[in-house]
Amino acid sequence: MRARSILLALFIVGVIYYVTTHPPQHIPFVSPEGAHSTGGGSLDITEASAASSYDAEEQNNIAVYKKALPAVVNITSTAVAFDFFYGPVPQQGQGSGFILDKDGHILTNFHVIDNARQLEVTLSDRRKFKAEIIGSDPSHDLAVIQIHAPNLTPSVLGDSKNLIVGQKVFAIGNPFGLSGTMTRGIISSIRSIRGYQGAAIDESIQTDAAINPGNSGGPLLNSRGEVIGINTMIATGGAEQSSGVGFAIPINAAKAVLNDLVAYGKVRRPSLGVSLLPIGPELANELGLPADSGVLIMRVSPGGAAERAGLKGGDQQAYLGNTPILIGGDLIVAIDGQDVTTPQDVAQIMNGHKSGDAINVTIYREKRKMQVRVTLSEVKGTAT
Repeated sequence: MRARSILLALFIVGVIYYVTTHPPQHIPFVSPEGAHSTGGGSLDITEASAASSYDAEEQNNIAVYKKALPAVVNITSTAVAFDFFYGPVPQQGQGSGFILDKDGHILTNFHVIDNARQLEVTLSDRRKFKAEIIGSDPSHDLAVIQIHAPNLTPSVLGDSKNLIVGQKVFAIGNPFGLSGTMTRGIISSIRSIRGYQGAAIDESIQTDAAINPGNSGGPLLNSRGEVIGINTMIATGGAEQSSGVGFAIPINAAKAVLNDLVAYGKVRRPSLGVSLLPIGPELANELGLPADSGVLIMRVSPGGAAERAGLKGGDQQAYLGNTPILIGGDLIVAIDGQDVTTPQDVAQIMNGHKSGDAINVTIYREKRKMQVRVTLSEVKGTAT
């Protein structure tokens, strides 16, 4: 009996020891959908075993953004409108721009700063500075403004001459005021468009990279982070937001006028000082011209570049349909080795020059082919 009591006491002590040293285990529960749970609200999750890595395309995106962002700025313009009672009402607009040099010159669109009474520039590091307008080119929707600030990072300007449809591009700016936004796309086309004031802008870059209100004036970049265009407008169909059809002014058109904008506050646009008639094979045959294509000089402007170089306009009245023309003048077939067949070809070549530049003009005078050296004058009126 005594032995039985001792065994019972030992058994009870053993049970107490086991319970206190071995907490109860949760029994797994499998839901009807097969989801596993350990009970008690805990989750059985899978975590990455190493830091995230980026593929080659992502690395390029990141590199372009890091390289270009410090030079991209947000521009806030304040203009004054008048209400029904002719009281002044301040109005604000936003756009983008990018730094050109350490002196604080910034390139943007003319329509971003048009009618502005006050300009404020916000840098990518959120520093704010007042800006002044240095020069503008309304016909090509370009403007240069300036801030005075230390430690500026200029953009790297690329070349827009040999761009290819399908080439990858990036847009950085401040759409809807969202600073430092980057979008990506391709070059959809290279085409002529009408600018802010209706003038033709040749070789404009069409892209499907998202461009929205606030992007105007910001850079369009290639895959090396070089500026190849200035984002300027979108085709919206009335939606006032990106429809995948945006346009940028080619950077070469801007580079051709930057010195004028900074030095003179305007563009001294170059001119040959001629009125031209496009010539095709049929008209060339009818007029007995020695080349199948080119542009025929109908008139030279008195005192203009062409007249000073000795180029000759027409001296015989004729009609093209019901339109009076002058024939008998020099036939231009090339400028600086580039074939020309329309006045637009000549205008495009002029966009790559400034007044005072000298060019080589290849002409036919009657049956004789010759080259004439012409020093370009500043455009006046509507002559080419």
